[in-house]
Formats: sequence, structure tokens, C-alpha cells
Amino acid sequence: MRARNGFAVLAVAALMAATAACTATGSSGDDDGDVTLSVWSWRPEDAAVYKQIFAKFHDSHPHITVDFKPYKSTEYNTILSTGLTQAGGPDVAQLRAYGGAQPLIEAGNLVPLEGKVAGLSNFETASLDGIRGKKDGKVYGVPLEMSTFQIYYDKDIFAKHQLQPPTTWDQMISAAKTLQAGGVTPFAAAGKDTWLLPLYDDTFAATRYGGPDFEKKLLAGQAKFTDPEYVAALGVLNELKPFFPKDLMALGEADAQTLFATGKAAMIPEGSFALAPLKAINPKLNLGVFNAPPTPGALVDRPLQVGWVDASYGLNTKSAHQKEALELLEWMSTAEFGQLVADDLKQVSLVKGVQSSDPLLSQMVQAYQKDPTPYLMLVDFRYGTPLGSDLQAAGLQKMLLGQQTAAQVAGDIQNGVAQWFKP
Repeated sequence: MRARNGFAVLAVAALMAATAACTATGSSGDDDGDVTLSVWSWRPEDAAVYKQIFAKFHDSHPHITVDFKPYKSTEYNTILSTGLTQAGGPDVAQLRAYGGAQPLIEAGNLVPLEGKVAGLSNFETASLDGIRGKKDGKVYGVPLEMSTFQIYYDKDIFAKHQLQPPTTWDQMISAAKTLQAGGVTPFAAAGKDTWLLPLYDDTFAATRYGGPDFEKKLLAGQAKFTDPEYVAALGVLNELKPFFPKDLMALGEADAQTLFATGKAAMIPEGSFALAPLKAINPKLNLGVFNAPPTPGALVDRPLQVGWVDASYGLNTKSAHQKEALELLEWMSTAEFGQLVADDLKQVSLVKGVQSSDPLLSQMVQAYQKDPTPYLMLVDFRYGTPLGSDLQAAGLQKMLLGQQTAAQVAGDIQNGVAQWFKP
């Protein structure tokens, strides 16, 4: 490089400063003002689709290129918390909801977005609550999607065994026995990825403990996790264990999805976010969904749909490209992006007015709108240590291994949560 008029030192210094600024978060820029934004996520399975989505953003924002960097979900929290504090981190990061984002917010790692992203008005208040600071009430992310959790079933396998989606608990158990007798695993499930276990329990047994009514009582200090109805709900997974894979504790989520998608299992309790991965494994899957019928002794006499705000995207306070990152976040609040989330990612967009063209996703959303119940531990009990979801996951694993009773699991949950939760 050659500098003229005696400004060589200044030119080198300016270049070094620009390089330092670009590498502060892993972003890059060049002389004509083009910028590359680093976007982190916990969804490697969505990488190809995100590449297509962000290419459309680039079409309308040609000065910005998005570098999508996904990490393994179970490792993401640690990677992100470290990445936000040092060079090489993201400009924009996918954020966990509710209590999962609070440590990052309280550490000052994220930029509050009210007044900076006008499109926040395109979301319902309940959607924004998933990424609101517990102490300051500010919004720190653009909501991406909500998730529901239900039971997928293989319509072809059901037809082969002359089965219909069950409307009663006895019908579901009878169907499971019929499938088992026919050499088919009734329910694909993953005991190795313990984060799924609390979701399984809410999916099958929220009706047993009372769903949203129990949540209200818990938050008001009028109920405890050791109450008999909640203990009974924890025990429901033990009753279903004979219909899970024999090697349950050796299976991760991807293993369970493969078991189901390849026709070796007839049903799988899974999230709305699993629709695309299941179809990727087997595009010919003939899928249906249903919600578990009320259990014996249930306090709710109809199926409940588990749902929660699952993810958002937020801005790293250390980003060297705040302006461009805000442009991306503004676009993520539009109906255009929301429709891409619904149709291409096959997830439930939270942008007002966006409807999914996928009939299964539409069915999940309609069921949630009709009879919702929260993913209890995520929505309400991740705001302190130990996390309620961690306590329940570890306890349910021990219960399924025969190392603890449901009552002992409930006692551990109550004792752990009581260390920080005050009604």
C-alpha cells in the first residue's frame, strides 16, 4: 500500500483502527461500506434455510451480508455467554426466552430495543414478555417464534394397524399396546437429552395437575410442587415408560426423530420446531398431530396444548456495526420475515397477521389458541438458580431409571425452587 502527501503513518493507523473495529465482534467491512454481520443461533438444522432467508435480506440491503453461525443447542448457552463478552462474538444473537435471557440482560450484554426497532409494535405484549428484562421491563429482542409441543403420529402406520388418533387416555394406551404387539415402538422418545423430559411431562400430564390454573396457584403461593396432583402428574411418565424405546436413556433427540421418521416408531412427542427436521429425514412422512387426552384423575377434562415464546434475536452491546445490526432486526420484525419463518423454517411466527401455509402448524396454533397451557418450568421457573427445568429434568431421569419416586422428584423441585422463588 502506498500513501501520498506524507500521510503514510496516518493511513496505516487508520487501517489498523478499522481492522480492530471490524474484528471486535467477528464482523467485517470493506472500503465501500459493505458490512458482514455475524448472527449466532442454536439451530444447526436450520442453517440451509437461514442462508436462503438472509440472501433475501441481502437483496434489499445489498450493503449487508449475514454470516449465520449455528452451534449445538446443548452447548449454545455457554458459548454465547462467553462470546458476548469478548472479541469474535456475534453482532446479533438468538436468545433464549424468559429467565434464560436474564443473565445476559443483567450483565449488560444486550441492547434494549424499544425506540430503536419500530417493528416491535408488530408483536403482541405476551410475545414481547418472553424477552423482557425482569428488573427493568425493557425489551431486548425481536421475537422469532413460539413453540408448541404435541404428539406427532405416522398416519400410514396408524392406518396399517386400523388406528385413529385417540380421544381418551384408554384409547391411547390401547393403541400403544396394539402397535407394540405389531412390532412397532409406540412412542419415540429421548432420555439422554434430559431437557425434553419436562416437556414430555407437560405434554402428557398437564391435565393431571391442572395446567394454567395450577400455574396461577403456584405463582400466588397457593400451591406447591409437592401437592398430590403435581406428584401424580410426574408419575405419568413412569406409566408410559413401557411404551418408550427400550434404550430410552441412550437416545438423544436426533435419534428419537430418526426412529420415528424411518417408521420404527408410530408416535413422537415433539415441538412444532421439529416439523422441518422430521420432513428432512423422510420427505414422504404422512404426518398428523394430536394432544394427549386427559389422564385418569385429571383436573382438566380436555386436551391441553403446551406452548411458549421460544426465541428472539438481540443486539450485542459490543457489536461494531450497531446501525446495520438494527437494520437486520428491523427487517426481522416485518411480515416478510415472519412469513419466511412460517413457510420456510416451518415455525410459528409471532408477527401479527402472519399465517402458516402448513396445515399441521396451523392445527398446532389453533389448538394452543383454544386450550393453552404453558411450558411451566421455562415460562415461570428459570429466573433463579437452580433452574426449575434442570431440577425437573434430572429428577425425571432418575425416576425413569428407578432411582427416585415421583414424590422424591417433587420434593427436590420444591426445595430447589424455594431457594430463590418468592410468590
